[in-house]
Amino acid sequence: MLSRLLKEHQAKQNERKELQEKRRREAIAAATCLTEALVDHLNVGVAQAYVNQRKLDHEVKTLQVQANQFSKQTAQWISMVEGFNQALKEIGDVENWARSIEMDMRTIATALEMFFEQFRGQKQTPEGNMNTQYIYELLGENASYYIAASFALLWILVWLYRDSLEIENLSDKYVFVTGCDTGFGNLLCKKLDRRGFRVLAGCLTEKGADNLKRVTGPHLKTVLLDVTSQSSIQAAMEWTKKEVGNRGLWGIVNNAGRSLPMGPSEWMRVEDFQSTLKVNINGVIAMTMTFLPLIKKARGRIVNVASVLGRVAANGGGYCISKFAVESFSDCLRRDISYFGIKVCIIEPGFFKTEVTNLDPIERELHRLWNQLSPEVKASYGEKYLDNYIKIQRLIMNAVCDSDLTKVTSCMEHSLTAAHPRTRYSAGWDAKLLWIPLSYMPSFVVDIGLKLVLPRPTKRTCIPHLPVQEWKTCFSTPSPKEETKCPFHTLMLP
Repeated sequence: MLSRLLKEHQAKQNERKELQEKRRREAIAAATCLTEALVDHLNVGVAQAYVNQRKLDHEVKTLQVQANQFSKQTAQWISMVEGFNQALKEIGDVENWARSIEMDMRTIATALEMFFEQFRGQKQTPEGNMNTQYIYELLGENASYYIAASFALLWILVWLYRDSLEIENLSDKYVFVTGCDTGFGNLLCKKLDRRGFRVLAGCLTEKGADNLKRVTGPHLKTVLLDVTSQSSIQAAMEWTKKEVGNRGLWGIVNNAGRSLPMGPSEWMRVEDFQSTLKVNINGVIAMTMTFLPLIKKARGRIVNVASVLGRVAANGGGYCISKFAVESFSDCLRRDISYFGIKVCIIEPGFFKTEVTNLDPIERELHRLWNQLSPEVKASYGEKYLDNYIKIQRLIMNAVCDSDLTKVTSCMEHSLTAAHPRTRYSAGWDAKLLWIPLSYMPSFVVDIGLKLVLPRPTKRTCIPHLPVQEWKTCFSTPSPKEETKCPFHTLMLP
């Protein structure tokens, strides 16, 4: 009996221990689950806080950039207002000035009416002589100069007034810009975005697109674009078509381009020319023709970026060739589609500090071109020619290049916002004072100028100086014996 009770007691004790152990394990498991849940929740909260902190940092940086831009813009506005006030002070009383011009023009109109009445097939009469005398007394001895100067002044005032007129509803207009990663295109997109345009920026790289979106507003959108690929251009056009809808595309700015390789023409291979032409002219034509239906729908603008080197071919390679082609293509296009209300503008920048004029890649390309030359060609130029050529490039780029890119983007902006845009825009002091005037000079003037600036090869072919009688004999049909004695023919023999 006692042993049975003892066994029952031990069995109950074992059951109680097992129950306690089970509860202990359940408690441990519950505590573990609770701890893991708390840790997971804490991790999510920390991660969210980190993401929020990153967003806040990004927003702070964006606000700082926008604040700096607004500060610069405000400073520019203040400077413009001060300049305007100064101009008003210099002009004096604007009302009296305008009244005096009006009186002068009325005097001229009266004089012209009298002048034409007298010479409209009427016979000379004493009264007519009196009218003529009255005109000369009214305007003085230099009447013709006075009339011409007044008309010139009137033309200038009318031109300035028309040039200042702008279109309305900028916020409803879409503009597509190529080559927006850096340089002119990047700066233009920022300016147009501030003006209220809906900017569609074509960037070559993801990095360029992201950097542009960080510093612009929500109305600017980017798309990856390679102007050398027709499929990429077509995809960009379809994307643009969805963005603009039935409004059409107000403007396209063909800004994408490349300059290298540049150097003496003999150093180039065919593929060196093609690599530049593929971007600078083939890309411009492909973009224009693909997007033309959208521009035609909006009766918009086509802005092609050429160069002053599209007027004066100052170096070899494909750059000058392509820019001459852009000028020609734009002129033909302007005349062909002007009937549909489309304006075609050409931007001709001078030398500015951008990736195109960066000395490091220019020098690398010159060394590459030099290294691929044959020994015979190198010998004809001389060992020091490359170093001298690079020195000249450094001198020109450091002396001529302008760092103010807004001179170019302001021309682009005017071509898109003006009610009466200009056909050509020349940006930069070197373009206005050097390259444009030089383009109207005779070819030999340009040739002489470039020969004075650029280095000369060491082995140059020279025609010997001969007496007049020997020149006559030389340019006559020589016999085989005479040909061997003639210095000119000896020089020309292989």
